Amino acid sequence: MQITRRHFIAATAAAAIIPARGWATTFLSIGDIRIDTLSDGNLPLPASFALGDIPREQADPILKKYGITSDQFDRPCNVTLLRDGTNTVLFDVGAGSDFIPTTGKLMDAFDVLGITPEDVTHVVLTHGHPDHLGGLLDDFDDPMFYDAKHMIGKQEFDYWLDPDTVNTIVAERTTMAVGAKRRLETVESSITTFDDGDEILPGVAAQATYGHTPGHMSFEVRAGSESVLITGDAVVDHHLAFERPEWYSGADQDPDTAVVSRTRLLDRLATEQMTLVGFHLPGGGIGRTERTGDGYRFVAAEG
Repeated sequence: MQITRRHFIAATAAAAIIPARGWATTFLSIGDIRIDTLSDGNLPLPASFALGDIPREQADPILKKYGITSDQFDRPCNVTLLRDGTNTVLFDVGAGSDFIPTTGKLMDAFDVLGITPEDVTHVVLTHGHPDHLGGLLDDFDDPMFYDAKHMIGKQEFDYWLDPDTVNTIVAERTTMAVGAKRRLETVESSITTFDDGDEILPGVAAQATYGHTPGHMSFEVRAGSESVLITGDAVVDHHLAFERPEWYSGADQDPDTAVVSRTRLLDRLATEQMTLVGFHLPGGGIGRTERTGDGYRFVAAEG
């Protein structure tokens, strides 16, 4: 398995299309498959949202180990692109242009790699949160990836399309529910749903990691004896979620189920030393998991 990190900064020839703070991508290859992570920007969140009911004084010793002392968590957003010579597959599509100013940078990354939305053959969604599916539509509310087949877990699709979800979801997520329903309805004619364990594309199998949302899915990509796990938001950060996977996260819709999914996932990743790709993990999101004490730690891929 080959893993390489490339950094682009504003001083390069591509400065016109790269944010001033720079842009980075990591790619790996297994067999004939190449996987790139593309920056969609970063998602600043209040620490109180991420911590949920965890007292700050309880979390601080861990957070300080990672240099986090402010009241804001700044999470990178890594969209995964898979190319196998036949298919060009996006796992999640970023936030789009109308979410927040620090996200919606995916098309900049496309420009750097020299690809276009019409090159995408499949869009595979881990779940329906806005930073993951907001980019389904362009500025005119038309499908961004109009030639692509769209795929999402059946349980997740049914949840966001249920007209009662907007009434049952917590009040602060009502807008999220409305946006997910509108976007999924717009591309509904091109959507295929799947279940846990299904091979959705050659060498790509769905793995249920419910809890962050009711039907959240991760995806195992396999080539020969090598495999990579695309985890979406099953593990939402590189500090608390790894070191204390049993703690509730304010980002999870069903915290009890999310703890079970997260703990099982990290145990497997550490045991098998499988490479993972995480949407909100640093260093392009590609790395591995190690056991440490009673928890785990994320080890980013070395460039």
